[in-house]
Amino acid sequence: MKLKPFAFAVLALMCSAVHAEGLSPTEQKIVAEVKAHSAQGLELLERSVNINSGTMNHDGVRAVGKLFGEQFSALGFTTRWSEMPAAMQRAGHLIATREGKQGKRLLLIGHLDTVFEKDSAVQLWQRNGDRVRGQGVNDMKGGDVIIIEALRALHRIGALDNTSITVVFSGDEENAGDPIEVSRADMVNAAKRSDIALAFEATVRNKDGKDTGTIGRRASSSWELKVNGKQGHSSGIFTENAGYGAIYEAARIVDGFRQQVIEPDLTFSPGLIIGGTEATTNALGTVGQVAGKSNVISRTATVEGDLRYLSYEQRDRAHAKMKAIVAQNLPGTSASITFHDAYPPMSPTPGNLAVLKVYSQASKDAGLGEIPALPPGQRGAGDVQFVAPLLDSLDGLGATGNGAHSPDEDLEIASIERATIRTAILLYRLTR
Repeated sequence: MKLKPFAFAVLALMCSAVHAEGLSPTEQKIVAEVKAHSAQGLELLERSVNINSGTMNHDGVRAVGKLFGEQFSALGFTTRWSEMPAAMQRAGHLIATREGKQGKRLLLIGHLDTVFEKDSAVQLWQRNGDRVRGQGVNDMKGGDVIIIEALRALHRIGALDNTSITVVFSGDEENAGDPIEVSRADMVNAAKRSDIALAFEATVRNKDGKDTGTIGRRASSSWELKVNGKQGHSSGIFTENAGYGAIYEAARIVDGFRQQVIEPDLTFSPGLIIGGTEATTNALGTVGQVAGKSNVISRTATVEGDLRYLSYEQRDRAHAKMKAIVAQNLPGTSASITFHDAYPPMSPTPGNLAVLKVYSQASKDAGLGEIPALPPGQRGAGDVQFVAPLLDSLDGLGATGNGAHSPDEDLEIASIERATIRTAILLYRLTR
């Protein structure tokens, strides 16, 4: 059931009016619980980070799932491990649920895996004063811990009673299993039983240094361009009989994209290009093999690219323009382009903005400042996008850090407590 944006906007205004003077006595108790147990949250984060859980380290992913599953069980959730078919070569997902009849039905999204595989030389955990470096500290084990600690604070004061909350921690967010319809089935099914989705990828700060909320994320998709020319002696190039060759035609098309397709929040990046008398790529389009000579007109060329968009309407415009450019062939050449969708867009909707308003009000009431929206074009793809078309959603509720996916990935320790306080108050208000 998708919550109507207008109805939720009214709820947001009501929450704002009720709490304009600050936190209620119950909410003050929630904040006190978070602060009293911040050290426990950091210890849980350290335990999880010290388990390597690269996407393809299935044992490690399951071990982190077991650690977090024990936390949810202690909070009264029913937990299960959702196995993926063996052919998919993915570890599976942790699902935790509790059923009630009070307030909004919430879906909380995190992930267990990191980009650092078992043979990674990146340190697991290294504390440096008020910051921590390590594998997945902010992407996104920090966000997972924020979910758990916010729920723990609510549990301690009895505020989880009679609430409906589903938690899905996927085991392959960094490299989603194929087919997507199978690897994200649990998440999509949970969304169909929920009213609002909250995802805990890292909090991004804007140019003014403020923590933000994510109301939109661009889709992730790909394209493949295939070009054919007439092989022949290079001295005849540009003539009517010989034509221009495949490489010139590929260059014309790619530069046509650059000149004619650009619009805000839309990107299309050619990541691999090969051309010659023979040119082939592997099934994934990540490795090429090519042969040719400087005195031979190129017979074939292939370009593999990435396409990111904020709405299906924007995607369709881009596809139409790109196809039109591909069809305007130079003499002696032909070309075709195919597209493959992967992550759907999380379009910025009034409903998403309304959820952000409630979150921002919770932050202001707790003395942590306003939370503005992050420009949607500034985030890549994430799990929330598989459910955003079904219900109002908000992402970026996790920890604050730098260098995600790099050896320098780190986390600001204080951001765990800040985000946990905001989250706990948000969950409390939504489930009343």
